[in-house]
Amino acid sequence: MLQKLINTDNSKTTILIRLMVGVVFLSEGIQKFLFPDTLGAGRFAKIGLPSPEFLGNFVGFFEILCGALILIGLFTRLASIPIIIIMLVAIATTKAEVLKNDGFWEMLHGSRTDWAMLLGGIFILIEGAGKWSLDKELNQNGREK
Repeated sequence: MLQKLINTDNSKTTILIRLMVGVVFLSEGIQKFLFPDTLGAGRFAKIGLPSPEFLGNFVGFFEILCGALILIGLFTRLASIPIIIIMLVAIATTKAEVLKNDGFWEMLHGSRTDWAMLLGGIFILIEGAGKWSLDKELNQNGREK
């Protein structure tokens, strides 16, 4: 089971997607705790999400954890799943209103980072962590035994 979870290709360029996704989520998660009124619970309350205090901390924790795991390339596929869910919820809760009120092009403009993070997460789920990752190291060590 672990071998399937950490299996990855030998791509040298996957690290670029991991860096993009990992840095964004790690920094956004940290900021939810540093600036809770504007980026954490306060933002969640403004959007109208239930239990904003809990949800802000919950999402922030997973953004930090999964962002860090993606950055180092450890359990990368597993870490991408919460990232994908977070992005789907973010798009649904923040961009549907923009689409309704301001139109398609404004929604696309406002969601460009959301789409990049969603597609980056999906890419990582499909491809794995790539050559320069702890997943690759663990996978190679597991085969040597």
